[in-house]
Amino acid sequence: MGGAVVDEGPTGIKAPDGGWGWAVLFGCFVITGFSYAFPKAVSVFFKELMREFGIGYSDTAWISSILLAMLYGTGPLCSVCVNRFGCRPVMLAGGLLASLGMVAASFCGSIIQLYLTTGVITGLGLALNFQPSLIMLNRYFNKRRPMANGLAAAGSPVFLCALSPLGQLLQDHYGWRGGFLILGGLLLNCCVCAALMRPLEASRPGSGPGPQRPARRLLDLSVFRDRGFVIYAVAASIMVLGLFVPPVFVVSYAKDLGVPDTQAAFLLTVLGFIDIFARPAAGFITGLKKVRPYSVYLFSFSMFFNGFTDLTGSTASDYGGLVVFCIFFGISYGMVGALQFEVLMAIVGTQKFSSAIGLVLLLEAIAVLIGPPSGGKLLDATHVYQYVFLLAGAEVLTSSLVLVLGNFFCIKKRPEVAAEEGERHKPPADVRVDSREVEHFLKAEPEKNGEVVHTPETSV
Repeated sequence: MGGAVVDEGPTGIKAPDGGWGWAVLFGCFVITGFSYAFPKAVSVFFKELMREFGIGYSDTAWISSILLAMLYGTGPLCSVCVNRFGCRPVMLAGGLLASLGMVAASFCGSIIQLYLTTGVITGLGLALNFQPSLIMLNRYFNKRRPMANGLAAAGSPVFLCALSPLGQLLQDHYGWRGGFLILGGLLLNCCVCAALMRPLEASRPGSGPGPQRPARRLLDLSVFRDRGFVIYAVAASIMVLGLFVPPVFVVSYAKDLGVPDTQAAFLLTVLGFIDIFARPAAGFITGLKKVRPYSVYLFSFSMFFNGFTDLTGSTASDYGGLVVFCIFFGISYGMVGALQFEVLMAIVGTQKFSSAIGLVLLLEAIAVLIGPPSGGKLLDATHVYQYVFLLAGAEVLTSSLVLVLGNFFCIKKRPEVAAEEGERHKPPADVRVDSREVEHFLKAEPEKNGEVVHTPETSV
């Protein structure tokens, strides 16, 4: 229970590990980029929104917060939709919603209307794209899945480096309303990516109709019976409490040390540039034959590395120290980004992944809403940035210990026990099986022997 599951795709269809899967990977790369970079990219419009509506920074910051809350918090809803309608239709609807939200936002006359359009509608649209794209990536890749996850995760830093300057350019030439309208048009590319998510197909052997597969649950809560999933969910929730805190405060930390604004903002560029290369590299290393069985421990190491980097970053006293911190944080942050969903796929398998990722994102949504604000409260109380980094590092370190210790003591099966079970289930060598019995067994239980039974995910 909780160990890695080797999947051949839904209902016995073997993952092609290439072919059209590269188009699916490209679509997932774009969707991941929009989903994670968009909440940060819209922040370039905040100053103009403050002047337009006469509000404070905290009021405009709620736009990004609502976007992230919708991206994470609607996970179970996305799972239900995918299990009911399939990935491609859900993504098409999500792309239209994301675009509609930004287009409608360009006509808004109050900040409350922006919360509804940019925050809720666009956030829901991005959520309906992000989760199904990961599910489809899991369908198309098995042996190369760690590398595919790493390449798809690289979309986040790449799009962040592209969308933020683009947003500033649009604001300078067309104002925030024109910029929102154009960004809404760009989000229609999510529909193009949805069209790339072609369901896997397989021809049914034989001419007779096969038995009907039992209906799948719209939200499979049985994943909570898997100790591996529970440990992962707890560790990921603790990790998210501190994971996003340093990128939020590092620029202000630099300014507090007397660093000029331009150089302080360059720290995020350094972090993002390192992140671009760290994610594919981590995915490639995880995909190595000798490394992949230990992907859970590698993920735990990446969290430990990230937390340790936060702790050492708290000792930085000048700009050079913060640059070094951003380099190592970019490496560890990229490792975490590349491995988090790969490890979840390995724990729960293909069939339960759509429900598992929705539930994990919901738990992480709660942590996302607690983590950065708690760091801000600590900063307001102490006015010491070092304490914020120490708190974030302690939270991420705790999550790594929860994952590695929980996996080692609660899940890992001793080799001698596994060998005994293998011997117990091994059939006697002298037993001869009649060919008619084999034929009868295959006809009686086709699902258990690789025959394809179509579901919404594979027949839309």
